[in-house]
Amino acid sequence: MTVLKTSLRNFLAHKGRMALSAIAVLLSVAFVCGTLVFTDTMNTTFDKLFSVAASDVTVSPADAKSEETPQNGVPLSLPAATLDRVKTVDGVKSAEGAVSSMSVTVVDSADENMGSSTGAPTIAGNWTDNDLRSMEITSGHAPRGPTEMMVDADTADKHHLKLGDELRTIAQTGDVTARIVGIATFKVTNPGAAVVYFDTPTAQRHLLGATGRYTQLDVTAAAGVSDAQLKRNVAQALGGPYKFQTAKENADENRKDVGAFMDVIKYAMLGFAGIAFLVGIFLIINTFSMLVAQRTREIGLMRAIGSSRGQVNRSVLVEALLLGFVGSVLGVGAGVGIAVGLMKLMGAAGMELSTRDLTVKATTPAVGLVLGVVVTVLAAYLPARRAGKVSPMAALRDAGTPADGRAGLVRGLIGLVLTGAGTAALYAAATADKATDGSLLLGLGIVLTLIGFVVIGPLLAGGVVRVISAVLLRAFGPVGRMAERNALRNPRRTGATGAALMIGLALVACLSVVGSSMVASATSELDKSVGADFIVQGNQPIVPQAERAMEQTPGLAHVTRYKVLDATLTSPDGKADDSGITAADPTYADDLRRPTTEGTLKDAYGTDAMSVGSDYAEKHGVHVGDTLTVAFKGGRTARLKVAAITDDSTAIDQGARYTSIATMEKYLPESQVPPNVIMFAKAENGQEKQAYAALKSALKKYPTYQVRDQTDYKKELKDQVGQLLNMVYGLLALAIIVAVLGVVNTLALSVVERTREIGLMRAIGLSRRQLRRMIRMESVVIALFGALLGLGLGLGWGTTAQKLLAMEGLGVLEIPWPTIIGVFIGSAFVGLFAALIPAFRAGRMNVLNAIATE
Repeated sequence: MTVLKTSLRNFLAHKGRMALSAIAVLLSVAFVCGTLVFTDTMNTTFDKLFSVAASDVTVSPADAKSEETPQNGVPLSLPAATLDRVKTVDGVKSAEGAVSSMSVTVVDSADENMGSSTGAPTIAGNWTDNDLRSMEITSGHAPRGPTEMMVDADTADKHHLKLGDELRTIAQTGDVTARIVGIATFKVTNPGAAVVYFDTPTAQRHLLGATGRYTQLDVTAAAGVSDAQLKRNVAQALGGPYKFQTAKENADENRKDVGAFMDVIKYAMLGFAGIAFLVGIFLIINTFSMLVAQRTREIGLMRAIGSSRGQVNRSVLVEALLLGFVGSVLGVGAGVGIAVGLMKLMGAAGMELSTRDLTVKATTPAVGLVLGVVVTVLAAYLPARRAGKVSPMAALRDAGTPADGRAGLVRGLIGLVLTGAGTAALYAAATADKATDGSLLLGLGIVLTLIGFVVIGPLLAGGVVRVISAVLLRAFGPVGRMAERNALRNPRRTGATGAALMIGLALVACLSVVGSSMVASATSELDKSVGADFIVQGNQPIVPQAERAMEQTPGLAHVTRYKVLDATLTSPDGKADDSGITAADPTYADDLRRPTTEGTLKDAYGTDAMSVGSDYAEKHGVHVGDTLTVAFKGGRTARLKVAAITDDSTAIDQGARYTSIATMEKYLPESQVPPNVIMFAKAENGQEKQAYAALKSALKKYPTYQVRDQTDYKKELKDQVGQLLNMVYGLLALAIIVAVLGVVNTLALSVVERTREIGLMRAIGLSRRQLRRMIRMESVVIALFGALLGLGLGLGWGTTAQKLLAMEGLGVLEIPWPTIIGVFIGSAFVGLFAALIPAFRAGRMNVLNAIATE
């Protein structure tokens, strides 16, 4: 009880000094809890939608998968006769056929895409009674003929659609234009999908290419019949190649598809929260180390009157426990706020998430509390242990922080060993023969060098701070020299404060190098390999209508089709490989100049000929002239002669196996021929600008496809990488904010620690302005020290990562010096910002009171 009272008294006495550490815990816990609440809410939203929408039993083709479309771009279907048989099965109350396709694009009269901008699908189908489970018609009526359609209310609101407007639906089987006669509203939250409905014959004809077929049957059980029993009855009656699912099984399958995507988001965000926690550890260690040092005399008195080492140790740990608890409780509440903010942000981007579905599981606050408290207590353990070692004789000495002019020899040796081992791992990664082996070594090298730099930081602080000071501070005379000495006074503290900033900036530098190298490599590869003037692709396979429009565009010398086929290859050594084959027109050999290690690529487009990549050839001992067995899915098995082996030291089409479209058509029936995933075009000599404009005009009716020349393609690639990096930088900003709090806290506690010294300096003539400048310059030096270490580490990591990317064809190393220099200069401003409050408080001190401070 005495230990608890003492801890509580000390905690409340130093609550101002604890505040910034508490904020670090709060931010880290808030990010963790916000991530969990946000992802749980999204899962709840999808679960409700899937559970409500599923019929008691669904019957679908055996190979149908909710997230995949067959290679020909037309959904798998079953004959209408199956529906008639299901209606006669015992236990069936009703059954109806449903048609649904996600391989569609819906545009308005101005050819603007009506689909989601967030990646959510556009779904077209027929309106059935089963849809009344999840939707209700709130305006107009259901479609009754080939010129009528209905849309969901969210899409109507988003695009200002109303009854009477015309929309065109583009599918692989053709276009259909219809007038909106009804608007249906979801009874549960729609996460962002755009949904359009037709009557059944129209949906069958335009989405499946044939009447009398359905993509699935929705079966409702009679009273007293369970879903499981109904499933058994229907399965026994039909047999055959069908998939039978209860409502729960259907919802679970859809949930699994969405869950895999959600897990990626959740664990990525939790990773950044972990980085913030790591940075926060340095802040907490520094806070408690300085508080323990400042209370040396007090602790010595406690020891003199009978407190044991264990009691002193526990006293500090209880303070940490209180800090972690308060910060975590506040963090849990802030996490819910962050989740709501993310939901609003997603809503602005087009993905609707309702706060009615806000899900805060009991495990979420528990995880936040446990994580925050445990991390805080662990971080405070070393300072607590140091407090326990204070002897009673310390009560007779002046209070204050020991000089700690040099770090311990053991610490230095450990740091050097870890750094050396990490550097060796990075070197081994850069010289690895396989990217998979190198990536493991890269991860090990990053961890070891990071820990090594943290451990060796106090040793580095002396030399690095002196160099920075010589460049920046000596011009400020005595004030600059005092700022330098203050930064050097406690190398351990300077090292820990700089290490917090180092972690975030190291990751920024590493990712900047990787991102810039990827863009530079891809740009170089495009310049070297791509001979086509124009590239056409979109987020849907290219429909035949768009293909014809492209082929009829004036000013084009040729148009190249490019199709990806499901096929199983069997090499001469008897090994099967089901990763498919690419079919293209012979002009593709000019559109993409792939170097070969054997043979000539043009020969691969001959009759019953093909090419393979050099990696595949080496693995299976394949040479030009060998014959491979190729089993085309949905077609016949062919024996194709290897006419060329392409070099796989490239980023574009790495590992691709080519054959001609003529060969493909020989072994695949027309109904199984896949659409083009991408198309290429070459302009007539001197007609590039005219052909570009004509091609854009020809494909204006199909806005899901983009026409790019090589300049456009490079710019889009750069923009995509840039957007990804900006998102990552935004998440890393949390760790950098915590690191800035660490600098603020270090300076604030340092000012308190030096109160008497500051008073004496003011008494002998140091002005308030000079004092504030000294503290600001000390902060800048500490920030630049952390930045220098972080950027140096990040450059090493990024350069090593690029060596691994070179194995995948991205062989250009580009260091983004403007970004690196900008971050370094920005760190100086971070130091200035962090020093504002501590410098202001120091300048406001009463000189006499400061001198009188014990």
